[in-house]
Amino acid sequence: MAELSPAAQEIWDAFNEAAERVGTFEDYGDALAAAFRAAADQVASPIPDDCTADVFNRQLKIRSELLALATELEAQ
Repeated sequence: MAELSPAAQEIWDAFNEAAERVGTFEDYGDALAAAFRAAADQVASPIPDDCTADVFNRQLKIRSELLALATELEAQ
C-alpha cells in the first residue's frame, strides 16, 4: 500500500474504523475516491453569477484538493 498524505490517511482510517464497527471490511479505495470526485464536482459547480474571483479561486483550490485526495484513495 502506498503512503498517503496526512489528509488522505485520516479519511482512510476514519472510513475503515467505521466499516469495522459495523462488521464490514473490504477495499473501499475506489468507492471513497468516487465519493470525493462527486464532492469535488459540487464545490465548483454551478458558479453563481454574483461569485467573486476570490470565491471562485477558493472553490477551484478546494476542488483540486478533493481530486488529489481521490487520486490517492483510488490507489489503495
